[in-house]
Amino acid sequence: MIAWLRRLLFGRPLETARQKHERLPKFLALPVFASDAVSSVAYGPEEVLIALAVVGNAVWSLSFPIGVFIVILIGIVAISYRQTIHAYPQGGGSYTVAKENLGKWFGLVAAASLLTDYVLTVAVSIAAGIQALVALEPSLYPYRTEACVLSVAIIALANLRGLRESGTLFAPPTYLFIACLYTVVIAGLFKVFTAPRVEPIVPYEFHLPVLNAVGIFIILRAFSSGCSALTGIEAIANGIPAFKPPESRNAATTMSIMAFILGSLVLGISYLAHVYHALPGAFILEHSETLKNLPNYDVLKDQTLVAQLTEHIFGRGMFYAVTQIATMLILVLAANTAFQDFPRLSSILARDRFAPRQLANVGDRLVFSNGIIMLSLFAILLLVIFQGSTTLLIPLYAVGVFISFTLSQWGMAVRQRMLREKLWKLKSAISAVGGTITGIVAIVIATTKFLLGAWIVIIVIPMLVFAFHKINQHYRELADQLRITEAVEPKPIKSTAIVLAPGIHKGILQALEYARTLSHDCRGLYIEIDPNETPLIRDRWERFGLGIPLVILESPYRSVVGPVLDYLEEAKKERPDHVVTVVIPEFVPVKWWHKLLHNQSGFFLKWALMFRRDLVVTNVRYYLEK
Repeated sequence: MIAWLRRLLFGRPLETARQKHERLPKFLALPVFASDAVSSVAYGPEEVLIALAVVGNAVWSLSFPIGVFIVILIGIVAISYRQTIHAYPQGGGSYTVAKENLGKWFGLVAAASLLTDYVLTVAVSIAAGIQALVALEPSLYPYRTEACVLSVAIIALANLRGLRESGTLFAPPTYLFIACLYTVVIAGLFKVFTAPRVEPIVPYEFHLPVLNAVGIFIILRAFSSGCSALTGIEAIANGIPAFKPPESRNAATTMSIMAFILGSLVLGISYLAHVYHALPGAFILEHSETLKNLPNYDVLKDQTLVAQLTEHIFGRGMFYAVTQIATMLILVLAANTAFQDFPRLSSILARDRFAPRQLANVGDRLVFSNGIIMLSLFAILLLVIFQGSTTLLIPLYAVGVFISFTLSQWGMAVRQRMLREKLWKLKSAISAVGGTITGIVAIVIATTKFLLGAWIVIIVIPMLVFAFHKINQHYRELADQLRITEAVEPKPIKSTAIVLAPGIHKGILQALEYARTLSHDCRGLYIEIDPNETPLIRDRWERFGLGIPLVILESPYRSVVGPVLDYLEEAKKERPDHVVTVVIPEFVPVKWWHKLLHNQSGFFLKWALMFRRDLVVTNVRYYLEK
């Protein structure tokens, strides 16, 4: 039954030889790895407007230039990561670049930053997608946390079924979103350049309240908020092994396509927001007291920037609904990028012995199943703690990814300077400029959002780095202790076998027969809980106990584990040159729930004996037939 259900949910196991066939062509790799970056068009330009709207009507003259600078930064970062893709075709992205060029500690900081941000990507993307769904159907609001958890489970299941299947499943919504937004941008531009007069969303004569004067800090905060559009751009560099051969060339081409789509859409949406005087509903709702006289207030307060532009250009018809659904889907599926890269980066860390080895294991469907499950659990935990609220989650977001951007680009700048290949000065300069800008963005995000929740990420990243170091230290110490440096003559082993006997039955007899093959010094051990049963046990042991002596220990406090441990210590002292083998008989029921009907003393004994030196513990199982 369990095997059938497993196959139904995850599919049949795939041979290792199938791994190359499971790799992705460019048209499937783009939605798999670019969904996070492309989805940020839905909120990146909007964040710029929200950050700038405090300066009043100047918001519309400042937002587009900031959008242009964001697009330039997208180009710089994309060029830098194209170089990374060709330099490190094995994948690993920021972690590998920083570790090899800046040192181990910088590499671990990059890895910790990325892993943290991948968990937040899943949480924020799912929460934002469900928020878009709630906007269409407000009655779902009380169930938003449950909907978030269910969405994570569905995406995790799709990824556990395999890389190619998840790519096929997630491609249509991604391409639908891209098509919808290009339609909005092209139609909007057509109206701007052909209509005699542009009808604004917020009337020209309506004056927004000036809450802050224009200053460098406001502009930097708006720029850093808009730089959330860059989140996910590093995903392709981390996942190069998932591409069909030639891996590096295909990954670099996909990176260029993604950067073009992302840059053109950010530029287009920013320009339309500028000329149409759009004002995101989140800002209107936050300042409802001062903006309640805004024309069309009741509609605008519930709309995102994309929703406002779509309705203003096309009206509230079928295309508006399709665009909203596509936006919801892309925001939910943006989490899929993290489901590709978190397990892959975890596996690289595991191979380098900075993370548990289980994370490097490839599952039945040729994916890193343990990493997928771990990411799902962390994301669900965050969504439950923050109740699926994007408002509470977003301040934690993007700090980590910009730290990794900075380390990756400075790492590439150092590498190019060391290798001095063709055009190395230009390439190194591009990486250094990109690294400086993303470093400034990381600092601005960390300072402006520190009290809102960014402090959590700033604490978690060093904790993860310390954990990586301790894990690596353990593996190195383990290797040192297990390493054989010279041939060793085997020593003869003498054994004392002790069978833990709760009574005398067929399962015990089987254990006694096995124990006699181990040693001539073989004995049974019975812990007396009820003195009234002891005479019967002694009598039956004399009749059926195969002539093996039985040791009976009183337990006035009805404990089994304590007296057993004390006796085993005495047995070790009795014959110091012997290895004491503890034989634990255990019957195995036919049905799983039968196990719940019996005490688990065998399990607790095994757990207690695990940390005792100079003891060998073995189970002898007796399988029941009904």
